[in-house]
Amino acid sequence: MFALTSIKGVGRRFSNIVCKKADIDMNKRAGELTPDELERLMTVVANPRQFKVPDWFLNRKKDYKDGRFSQVVSNALDMKLRDDLERLKKIRNHRGLRHYWGLRVRGQHTKTTGRRGKTVGVSKKR
Repeated sequence: MFALTSIKGVGRRFSNIVCKKADIDMNKRAGELTPDELERLMTVVANPRQFKVPDWFLNRKKDYKDGRFSQVVSNALDMKLRDDLERLKKIRNHRGLRHYWGLRVRGQHTKTTGRRGKTVGVSKKR
C-alpha cells in the first residue's frame, strides 16, 4: 500500500482504496506482488470510476475542458496543474496574478510572514 504513495498523485487514502478494489493484501510489500496483481493495480489506478471509486475521492473533479472526473497521476498531473495556472494567468484572474507575482494565493496574511521569498536588500552608504 505505501509503495503506491511514491507515485505522484496517489496518496495513502487512494492507495488504500485501490488495494481494496484490486483484492490485494495491504500488508504485502511491492516486491512481493505477482505480475497479475500489478496488472490489476495498474488498471484500477488508470480508471478508478469503473471500479466504483466515488467521484469525491478523485483528484481531478470536473475538469475545465471536458467536465469529467478523473484521477491524474505522475507527469499528467504536472501538465494539468501548469495548464490550469497558465489559463488563470491568461485571463488575468486574481489567483493567477498572485501565482505570477509569487505571493500567497489562499487568503493568508502576508504582512509579517513569508518574507524570505524575494529580498531586495538595502545598499549601504559609503
